[in-house]
Amino acid sequence: MKVAASTVIRPGGNFAYGVVATALSFMVFAYSARFGQASIIVYYALWMPLVLVDYRVVLGSYRKYLWLFAFGIVACLSTFWSAVPSVTARAAIQYMTHIVCALIAMRVLDIRTITLGAVAGVGLVLLYSMAFGRYEYDILDGTFSFVGAFDSKNQLGLYASLGIYFSFAAVFVLGERRIWVVGAGIVGLLSAYCLFAAQSATSVITTAAVVALIISMRVILFLSPKNRKLLFTAAAVFFTVFAVAGVYLGATDLVLGAFGKDSTLTGRTYLWQQGIAAAVLHPIFGIGYQAYWVQGFSEPERLWEEFFITARGGFHFHNTFIETTVETGLVGVILLCMVLLVSLFGHLKRLLGDLRNNESYVLFGVAVLLLIRAFVEIDILNPYQVGSFLLYFIAGKLTIAQRVPKAVLPIYYDQMEFARS
Repeated sequence: MKVAASTVIRPGGNFAYGVVATALSFMVFAYSARFGQASIIVYYALWMPLVLVDYRVVLGSYRKYLWLFAFGIVACLSTFWSAVPSVTARAAIQYMTHIVCALIAMRVLDIRTITLGAVAGVGLVLLYSMAFGRYEYDILDGTFSFVGAFDSKNQLGLYASLGIYFSFAAVFVLGERRIWVVGAGIVGLLSAYCLFAAQSATSVITTAAVVALIISMRVILFLSPKNRKLLFTAAAVFFTVFAVAGVYLGATDLVLGAFGKDSTLTGRTYLWQQGIAAAVLHPIFGIGYQAYWVQGFSEPERLWEEFFITARGGFHFHNTFIETTVETGLVGVILLCMVLLVSLFGHLKRLLGDLRNNESYVLFGVAVLLLIRAFVEIDILNPYQVGSFLLYFIAGKLTIAQRVPKAVLPIYYDQMEFARS
């Protein structure tokens, strides 16, 4: 039996390939530092060759993607004023090609494929960490935490958060049954265990918040699109007022105390101060993409020593906005925030306005997760990271026009069917 080559790029028709490609990509994102350059080649080999099947379908119209490439272009241009041009040039090219791979995946995968591929991928990542991982003593907060096969418990926490979210979305939003219910349940439980063992307050809080949001959105989606917007606006205003009041009444310290953290967030507030001070020196265009944390420079060397980072690498300001401003200035942070916020509000608009849109339902939750974590991590700033891959996948989906459901315009739909026949 012959299988058309175009099947591999047809959303929904390439389910098996899409799940495997997504799962392997997640493994590369998690452990490329361990597996080396060969794993990066595998990642490119999963997505780039699809262009040869039908470049028009796989690439689409890149005129629509200019806003998606804007930050990557600035990162590349920062080579000209970078403190370390060779480092910046290499990292910027990697980031640009990473965006291309994410947009190719966006064109060829539907929401069910990416969701179940993420479930499978997180399962592989966490099983590998369980088999070859370790516990590590945190000098700053005086605790032992499970970091898996990562260098940081926060990275393990990210994958555990994604595992819980995508497993939940597969069953609760997409309505998966049979074998995938079992798989989602196993990955969800494994993710919950790793999240508990990692003791990452950031990941626990963000996961709980996003899952609660997705559950509450189900109530809103029972209403008509017009009433959804009114109820969501009222709920958003109430939550904002409640959150601000909670901060002034000391709720922040209470929540942090429940996780054994203090108001400095284990030294993060000091790091933020240092990052802001560095950003002020080059406020418009920054010091150059990935040109700050370089061995031999006095300031990063000082911070590595103060935070006991003996490897002198793999460290950052634990805030996407500060880190981006230091490296690419206000221009860069504005462009990156544009992609993140357009992704968030674009899918929210579709979710509230469409009769039924499971794609935006799932992707809106991922966008919220990335936004919350952006205040304490840098998940979307580097190449070959699951956060940046998902960000551009989510954003890219907004460039594809949605089909009007039959239930919305039955007369028009029936007339079109009659004309085709």
